[in-house]
Amino acid sequence: MNEENLLTKRVRSLALAMFLVLSGGAFLTGCDQGPAEEAGEKIDDAVDDAGDAMEDAADDAEDAVE
Repeated sequence: MNEENLLTKRVRSLALAMFLVLSGGAFLTGCDQGPAEEAGEKIDDAVDDAGDAMEDAADDAEDAVE
């Protein structure tokens, strides 16, 4: 086997191994939610609830006009 081909295969293997390790680490860090993410989710829920309440109020007003 050519020395250059062997080096290329080793570099590819190393790159693949690094990719798998880094992507696995990124996957595992995504499991835990910190306080900022929890607060963000609470804000998202509050905005969704407010939007739903506005839609309900608009529907009620539309029904009252009819």
